[in-house]
This record gives sequence, structure tokens and C-alpha cells, in this order.
Amino acid sequence: MFESLQDRLDRAFKNVQGQGTITDLNIAATIKEIRRALVDADVNYKIAKEFTGRVKDAALGQEVITAVSPGQLMVKIVMDELTDLMGGQAAGINLADNPAVILISGLQGSGKTTFSAKLANYLKTKKHKRPLLVACDVYRPAAIEQLKVLAGSINVPVFTNPDTQMPVTIASQAINYAKENKHNVVIIDTAGRLAVDEEMMREITAIKHSINPGETLFVVDSMTGQDAVNTAKAFNDKLGFDGVVLTKLDGDTRGGAALSIKYTVNKPIKFMSTGEKLDTIEIFYPDRMAQRILGMGDIATMVGKFQDQYDEKKAMELQKKIQKNKFDFEDFLSQIKQIKKMGNIKDLLSMIPGLGKQIRDIDIDDNAFKKIEAIIGSMTTEERQNPAIINGSRRKRIARGSGNSVQEINQFMKQFHEMKKMMKTMTRLQGSGKGMKLPFK
Repeated sequence: MFESLQDRLDRAFKNVQGQGTITDLNIAATIKEIRRALVDADVNYKIAKEFTGRVKDAALGQEVITAVSPGQLMVKIVMDELTDLMGGQAAGINLADNPAVILISGLQGSGKTTFSAKLANYLKTKKHKRPLLVACDVYRPAAIEQLKVLAGSINVPVFTNPDTQMPVTIASQAINYAKENKHNVVIIDTAGRLAVDEEMMREITAIKHSINPGETLFVVDSMTGQDAVNTAKAFNDKLGFDGVVLTKLDGDTRGGAALSIKYTVNKPIKFMSTGEKLDTIEIFYPDRMAQRILGMGDIATMVGKFQDQYDEKKAMELQKKIQKNKFDFEDFLSQIKQIKKMGNIKDLLSMIPGLGKQIRDIDIDDNAFKKIEAIIGSMTTEERQNPAIINGSRRKRIARGSGNSVQEINQFMKQFHEMKKMMKTMTRLQGSGKGMKLPFK
């Protein structure tokens, strides 16, 4: 995510490394390089110039304390300014009404329909709502069917009316249906066009005036950079939306949309979306995004992902088993399944400070656990629950069943036992107060 921008900013900070203080002279090259990095990331030149002006004003004359180098101080100043540029703090979504009506807008191809399903899934699983999806894109071939397929995978109903081609009528009927059937959130997926046109703007404005939604979101394809910002401005001038959604942030994204859009339309970025899976949606935190851009990781989001999968009762039971050295293959398999639910492994590892750049060019397969799962799957229930009974003949059978060599089984068993020892030691230290607490405890 924003790898080119991250590299350019890294080079910019090197200009003040090794300096005793930050001065007008030694900061000039840094400011110039930061401005170039932003413009190359498709940030409007005016915004880039204003941004670097604020960075320069904040940096000049600051004393560099012993524990902080000028380079580190510049990183901190740029991080604070990036955070402010992208909105300062996370913005909530309005769910006060019953039903809460959310209108989704944007150009064709921006990911509106997929995001609508992602939002429904998020509100259902994280906020415990009963969402209803509404198919108001009556023009694009298979748009309604696409929404039905996505909604079916998360068990959320879709309201349609094949007897009319009037989106305003469909939206109004859907809200009445929601009230009658106790759906407390209505998400309306509207039609898009390849470019902004009067017909589209009249239609979506008519829908908005008719249903008076509590929340109108504009979905932006973040890979389109400054074009996305210009489109957002055109929509906001006509429609007046409440927030922005950035999609396709896992693609070839330079960063222009994320960095410019709040400044341009003065509306917060509320959600960000990566990938096609319906659980790849996150609340947009400007400070966390600034940390990612600067290669500082994102521990807060990673901990949040842990907490989503964390069951306190099961965790306490597991901790007791580890303390008694009774951690077995059933427990190991359960932990693997929890990690896999957290999403893309490489994305998860990149949130660890300092690790993102190191693994950038390494191909980390999401199927990395398949070999371990095959080995454990080839064991009997008794073997999984009591690893100590796995002797030579059992290892041969497990090797045949999992498609591995006996040597690979031996290596796996050795690693498992070493892991058990390490986990027991860490748990003991945690109990004594000397070890690091687990992030989700």
C-alpha cells in the first residue's frame, strides 16, 4: 500500500539524518523531496505545496532532544501533518434512525455493489444490525444478480422490484418493507455511469430527496488518483454526501485520493476496502494510515483483528493447557483457523513496525498453513490429543496420508515441541509479570 510514496519519503528524511538541529538550510532539500513525492503520488500541486509549507513551519527552530534525532523528529512532524490532511480522526457512521438509511453513490466500476455487501456484512457481524440491501441499479446488466449473489454469501436479504424501472419507487418501497420486517438498516446500491452526467446526478439526487437518508456515502476507486478526487468534488457539489469510501487499496495505489480527498471536499473518509472478500472492510483511521504510509506499521489495527477472533473463555482454557504443558495438535489447528480468519497473511505481517518493507518482495502464500493442516488432518483423534504417542510407525502413516516425507514429519514434530516449550516459558513469565502481555488480553 503506497509503496512508492513510502520509499520517496524515506529518501527525503535522509537529508536531515546526522544533523544536530533542523535549520532552514538542511531542511530545504527534505521539503523539496517531500513535495515531489506527493506530486508523484498524484496529489494536487497546490495541496502538496501547502502541506510542505506546514511541515516546514512546524519543523523550523525546533530543538532536537538527545533521545530524538532530526530525522525522527521530521518523521513525527510529517506523520502529524499527514494525519491532519486525511481528517485527523476517525468519523463514525450515522445509524441513529430506525431504520437507518444509507445511500451508496459513485461511478460505475468504483466497487459500489461489492462495498454495499461488505458494509452489510460489517454492520451485521460487528454492530449486530439486521441490514436490508436494496438493488436500485436497474441499468447495468446483471447488477441486481451480482448483489443477490454477494448478499446470499452473507445471508442478508435483497429488496428488488422487477415490475418497475424507477429507482425512487424501489428505494421508497424498500424502506417500508424494512419497517414491516424489522430491518434496522437499509443500504441502497444505486446506479453509476462511466463519467459524471446530468441524468445520473438528477436520478440519485431525486432518490436522496425522496428517502432522506441518514448517511450518503461516495465510493471512490483509489487507483484512479486525482481523477477520483475531481469526481468526488463534482458529486459533492451536486449531491452533498456525508463521507467517502476508498476501495481497491490493495491495488496499484499511489495515494493521491487518500491524501487529497478530505482537503478537496471537506468530508471525512469513513471506510477503506481491500480485496474482494466481504470481510475486507475497515474503518478509516487517519493516524493509522499515516503510520502505514511512513512504514511504521499499524499495531492498533492488527490488535483489532486479533480481538475480532478472540474468545476470552477459550483463551483462558488454552492458557491453562499451555501452563500444564498439555497444548496439543487440536489446539494448534484451532489457532491456525483463527489466524486464517484474520485475513491476508502478508497484509497482517506488514502491520508489524519495520517488517512491511522487509517482506514487500517476498511471496507469502495464503495457503502457507495447508501443509500443517494436512499433517494434522492425517492424525487420529487420539494422536492429535496426545502427541507423545506418535512413534516411528505412526509417523510413517502420517507421512503417507499427508503427502510428506518422514523427515518432514520429524522436523514438524520437533518444531511443535520447541514451540510448546517457548509458549510455556512465555506464559510463566506473563504470570510473574516479567513477560509481555498478549495484545488482546
